[in-house]
Formats: sequence, structure tokens, C-alpha cells
Amino acid sequence: MTTSERPRRARRPAGRTALQSELVRQILAAIVEDAIPVGGAIRELPLAQRFDVSRTPVRAALQLLQEQGWVGFDPGRGFSLLRPVTPDALAAGVSGSTVDDLHRAILSDRARGLLPMEVSEASLMPRYGASRGTVRRALMRLADDGLVRRQRGHGWRFAEALDTPEAVVESYRFRIVVECAALAEPTFRPAPSALVRLRDQHLAILENVEKLDPAVWLATNDAFHEAVALWSHNRFLIEAVRRQNALRRFVERSAFQRLSPARFVQSSREHLAILEAIEKDDRTWAASLLERHLALASRSYTDRQARDAAAAEAATAGDRPVSRAGRSASPARAEPR
Repeated sequence: MTTSERPRRARRPAGRTALQSELVRQILAAIVEDAIPVGGAIRELPLAQRFDVSRTPVRAALQLLQEQGWVGFDPGRGFSLLRPVTPDALAAGVSGSTVDDLHRAILSDRARGLLPMEVSEASLMPRYGASRGTVRRALMRLADDGLVRRQRGHGWRFAEALDTPEAVVESYRFRIVVECAALAEPTFRPAPSALVRLRDQHLAILENVEKLDPAVWLATNDAFHEAVALWSHNRFLIEAVRRQNALRRFVERSAFQRLSPARFVQSSREHLAILEAIEKDDRTWAASLLERHLALASRSYTDRQARDAAAAEAATAGDRPVSRAGRSASPARAEPR
């Protein structure tokens, strides 16, 4: 085969950024959601509009998918799907890599307090058995989300996180202000296709809530709250909501297993009611529903914290030495009966 006869490929990107990695996952999820068949076209512009980015990072992400064998490129037709992307394969992380796994591990360990506020690439390499390049790419992806920043001279420092009950409650109050403000923007305009897609995703959760995958719930929840901000077309509100979503990723994955299916049903139904109000252009009602939704979520969190504290106190009381009267000795304190 001569050089001229070889099939052309899209130009390979010089490097993989955190945004490109995120877009790879989002594009694969979009292929599943839109049921694109093998051979179906994958257009750059609709994807760029869908994810609110320029075409350049979308093209780079598609080139990465081409290298992984998911899509092909033809100079006359553009990108097309080469093999099916199933929901099971997507949940298993078909777009994943060692960087993706390390990114999740660092998030989980930081959420559980297993990593200090400041870390170095050298300290993380033996902990996770990863190369310096892999560790650096994972940290850069976290930095792209605003979760870490490079220290001047040496190391990385995690951003202030939702690592105390007070911080979590403050976050809920902030989100009430910001997300309800997005609905009040004069430039608010929902994307009909995105609205339908979000509704279908929530209905799918309600149909299979007993087998709900954490990644599916977290992605759907993030997408809902970010969509409200995106539809405001206010760049500062969008950035604020994205920042909150990033901070919540520190704690939500570890908290997922502690939530009951009833909580996911309630939250999904509340999201659907808000989407219905937005579709009817009743933004005042949508804002009221959204404020109530976030306030209930905050109350659910504080109630859970109170139950945990009571359980910890009971466990501690059970370990105390028993007095001669047969009662557990307890610290001296005045407490109403």
C-alpha cells in the first residue's frame, strides 16, 4: 500500500488534558443516551453545544476515542461510531484509564480523610503504585475541577472541601441562592433536547432504583443542577454551580451507600417536578420547588448527622466502665431528663 492509499486519520492531539478526559466520558455517555448505531455520524458542533464548550476540545476528545477504537474518521464524512457502546460497558469504564482510576481513588481517600491537605507526587506514587506521569495527570485533572492547586515550588494542596457538617450546610445555602438566581435570569432559556434527556434519565432511575449504580446517580444529579445554571447563560452562575458540583464529588461517592432507595426516588421526583415547571415556563414555581428541594436535602443531611452522633454516643457509653450500682459511668454534666 502506498502512502497515498493509506486511510487518513484525524490528527493526533499532543496531549490529554483533564477537559478532554471528561469529554471522552461525556461523549460515550451521549452515544448510549442517543442510541447512536454503529456507522452513525458523531458531529462535533452538536456535542460542543451540548457540553457548552468549543469545538476544539470536542475534536480532541473524538480523536482520543478514535485511538481507542470507538470511532472512525473519514475526511468526507467526519467521525462515526465503529462499535457499539453498551450501558454495561460504559458503567464499567470503557473510556477509563489508569488516570481515571487514580482520580477516583484520590477523591475517595481525600473524602475519607486518608490524605492530608498537602501532598506531593512522590508521596502518592508508592501509595497508589502509579508512575509520576500518571499521578501528575490525575492531579492536573483535579486541578481542572478546582479541587487541588499546585504549590509554588513543591507539591499540591487540596482546596477547602465539604469536610465538616458546617461546610456542607453552608454549601446547601449557597446553592439555594445561586441556582434559584439562575432561574430568575432574563437570559434563561432551556435547551429542549437536554430537558427531554434529563427527564428520561430520571425516569430510568425510578424504574430501576433498587439496582442504581452510584456513577449513574452522581452523573445524573450533577447534570441536572448544572443544566439549570447552563440555561441561565450567565457565565458566573455556571462557574459557581460547577465549582459546587466538583466539591460535592469529594463526599458524595462515599455517602452513596448510606442513602436509601427512597431518598433517590424522592430526589428524582423533585427534579422531575422542577423540569416540568421549567418546561411550562413557570420559573417562579420552579425556583420555589428548587429551593425546597435543596432545603430538604440539607435537612436530610443534618438529621443523618444527628443520628450518627447519637449512635456514636451510644457506642461510647457501652464501652464505659460499669459502676458498682451497675450503671455505666458517664461524664459529669447537667442534662435535662
